[in-house]
Amino acid sequence: MKKWSSAWAGLAISYGSIVVVIVLLICSFFYIYFSRSYNEELQNKNQLILENTTRTIEGTILQRVQQIYLDLSLDKSADIRLFAEPFTRSGLDSVIDLQELLKSKVAGNTDMIQAIHLYYPGQNIMLSSLYGLHYNADQGEGSAYYSDWLQDMRTSKQNSLWTASRQVPQDIFSRVPGTADSSNALFTYTHSYPFQSTGETGDVYIAIDVKESAVSSIIENMMPSQYKSTFIVNHMGNTISNANTDTLRQPGEYGASIKKALQSGNAKGSFDDKIDNTSVVVSYQTLPSTGWTIYSAMPASFYYEQSIMVQKLILGICMIAIVIGLALSAVLLRANYSPIKRLVSRIKDLSGPATTHITNEYRLIDSAFMQLNDKVSSLEETLLANSPAIKHNAVLNLLHGGYSREQWAEERTALGISYPYHAYSCLLLNTGVAHMGLSSENLPSVISRFIHGLESLSLPDSRLIAEELPDKKLAVILCTDIASEPLLDKLSQLLLSEAQQQFQLDIQLSLGSWVQELADVHRSFSEAQALMKYAYFLPELYILKDRSILQREHNMDEIPQAMLAKFRDKLHARQPDEAVAAVDQFIATMREGLYPADYCHFMLANAVFVYSDVVKNVRYKHPLQLGHPDLYHEYISIANIVAYRDWLVESITVFISETEKRNSDRAVSTIGLAKQYIEEHLSEDLSLEAVGAQVFISSKYLSKLFKEELGVTYTDYVTSRRMERAKELIENNNMTIERIASSVGYGTTAYFIKRFKEMYGCTPGHYLRKIASAGIAEAGS
Repeated sequence: MKKWSSAWAGLAISYGSIVVVIVLLICSFFYIYFSRSYNEELQNKNQLILENTTRTIEGTILQRVQQIYLDLSLDKSADIRLFAEPFTRSGLDSVIDLQELLKSKVAGNTDMIQAIHLYYPGQNIMLSSLYGLHYNADQGEGSAYYSDWLQDMRTSKQNSLWTASRQVPQDIFSRVPGTADSSNALFTYTHSYPFQSTGETGDVYIAIDVKESAVSSIIENMMPSQYKSTFIVNHMGNTISNANTDTLRQPGEYGASIKKALQSGNAKGSFDDKIDNTSVVVSYQTLPSTGWTIYSAMPASFYYEQSIMVQKLILGICMIAIVIGLALSAVLLRANYSPIKRLVSRIKDLSGPATTHITNEYRLIDSAFMQLNDKVSSLEETLLANSPAIKHNAVLNLLHGGYSREQWAEERTALGISYPYHAYSCLLLNTGVAHMGLSSENLPSVISRFIHGLESLSLPDSRLIAEELPDKKLAVILCTDIASEPLLDKLSQLLLSEAQQQFQLDIQLSLGSWVQELADVHRSFSEAQALMKYAYFLPELYILKDRSILQREHNMDEIPQAMLAKFRDKLHARQPDEAVAAVDQFIATMREGLYPADYCHFMLANAVFVYSDVVKNVRYKHPLQLGHPDLYHEYISIANIVAYRDWLVESITVFISETEKRNSDRAVSTIGLAKQYIEEHLSEDLSLEAVGAQVFISSKYLSKLFKEELGVTYTDYVTSRRMERAKELIENNNMTIERIASSVGYGTTAYFIKRFKEMYGCTPGHYLRKIASAGIAEAGS
């Protein structure tokens, strides 16, 4: 026998008593309240079936019909706007192709589509997959069957509409309306084309006749017991669709109940009502695509009959539960005591002989928990030491919307917030520039001191939470009880002043909007981030808070590409002043326009890439760098667009100056090579093209170099060199005139003599005789 002071004895007594009391209470509770709960469960189940039916109709019928409209609008195999232009008569092939397209869409959806019509309001022409082509479509036999959607669309300010269900015979030109059977009950979806146009302005109406039977079959399959008392009604309470066609547009005894459902103002719901002195449970659900409401009425007796049987079953089960509960109490007692026994044994093994004198297991467990409490306290101290990292992660999750409102109620302590405030706003400081101005050793302490100073500020009914972000920005969350713009302005000025004092730099700041929940601070942070993107382009603004700047994010305008082309051309032409003017025009357009920040950065990078391509094409190397300059990495390190302009202008000026100097040196070298080649090949072809190919420049550029560097034309230079060589050969007096002419590149002796005379004022023969006579005279003397 266990001692009466032991945990086993106390547990046995208390457990037996608790089992009896609990079972009796549960039995009583179930007996009283289960009926109502079961009725509510049945009603909820009925409501769920109605919701599933609504989703099925929406997905398999209504959305498919809208998708068919989109497929027809985007189909390029036939021209939807065939008759849209006035005075246009299309060929028979085009009409047939378009009708075949409509027929193919109907054939692919015969389970729900009866026909597709294209109506051209400007020409009053209708092309139908079922009825063919009709002029004056709103007149004549059969027009009454589609006049409802046709007339409504002509005056509609919307771009689409759904009509109520109506009876339409298969052949509208021969059958009498009264003979139409229920299989031809249709409702029509009509949408204007183009997509953005309204019914008044549309070029084409695309009308799709949908079989009412497709909707009725879904209701019948998913709600068989409610099928006869289920309707689809519009906002006026008129019946749109029902399996019993006699009730179309005539809700009858259900009218008052339907009106009550519509007046509730809710998209879905359920309530108790009476119809013909019969209690019913009404459920209703709105179809999102059409705004129609599915109404279903189920007799209340359906629920009560099932619940009475359940009540009897509960009473019997409760009586059995009392008996079984008492019988199992001993078994459950043993099962519940086993963990305590194992725990006590484990504690004794860990604690040693010091615990053997304790007879009550609970006292032993209490002693063990006291020791555990000491260890937990030590763990809390460790967590306190790691609190900055915990706070950092909590702030990051808060700014990125990583927790729900319920989770933030638990995480609030990690942020040091004792109670929820009524308003929150996020401020963002761009401290990236400050990181470049401080050494890596001093930076962490400066940032930490700055954050500690902000969080220590004493603000009335307010608190600041500051944290450095991975992108080197500083996020400051203002928690306050009263959302005040003057408070934000005052805090912004204080932050800028403190930042300038700490970092010795002008820093920009952006303000997010006010939010009412801590879990929504990520929205304010996102807005501050979006504003901060424009700090690069608005360096003159230290505080970015104008919400109109955010409208630039949705602007689709583009900077003319001609500006970049002009910039490229001026670089190629080595025109520094014009290139700088192109840069100024490009940057002024960007700053004065309403272009998105990301797009502007893209265009600035494009300008850098254009400049880089020009630099690489001319194989330019910076005089102070080895190899080509890394322009893109220089660009991404620039703080703002003003600095970008100064950097680009300075770089362009140096580049053009160095390139012009290099080109001047290269021109002198090229002329030297050309002169050497001319001297060595006077008897050969010395045309501009031939010599230019030898020195690897164009003939035009070679001619320009001779004129600019030597002050003579290329032809005059070559002629003078040939005549000088010819003069030397004549003075040697060992060659004929014909051979001398050939040696200096003249094919005909006569032309050589003519050029020689033009150069020296006498013919080669006369010059030869003058030399000979001068030699004889010299010998005689």
